[in-house]
Amino acid sequence: MDGHGQSGHDVAMEQRIDIVTLGVHDLAAARKFYVEGLGWDIALEVPGDIVFVQVNHGLLLAFFGADDLASDVAPGSTAPPRNAPPPMSLAQVVADETEVIAVCERARDAGATVLKEPQAADFGGFHCYFADPSGFHWEVSTNPGWSVGADGRVTIGSASETA
Repeated sequence: MDGHGQSGHDVAMEQRIDIVTLGVHDLAAARKFYVEGLGWDIALEVPGDIVFVQVNHGLLLAFFGADDLASDVAPGSTAPPRNAPPPMSLAQVVADETEVIAVCERARDAGATVLKEPQAADFGGFHCYFADPSGFHWEVSTNPGWSVGADGRVTIGSASETA
């Protein structure tokens, strides 16, 4: 098959990244640096949990606690020590749960290690995690609060949630 099939795990994963998540050891310090220091606008913030900033056409940068990100990938895990590079993940938001499952299966078939099987997520969506052959983590998810406007601006959550 040419990789462009439309059913099951034959559906090709689109060549795009929607969210880059950095696992930070100090969320307050990251927020202060990027938002107050660099003047970046917050797209969505869940105080004490995660901060999203719009960094490019259709691209968000997320700051998430390093231990929280490690545990999201593998429950009970913790981040490497501060002198080691902190965890990060690349993410792609897809249309629905069926597509999350299909992309996960395609990645597995391509040699990825599935770190978290497709399942309901704490944020209300549905997701999975896999590692590419070099070990980089990808999250594939569907999120009911996610949309991308015609201009490429990402909206996640409601405007009332951003503070």
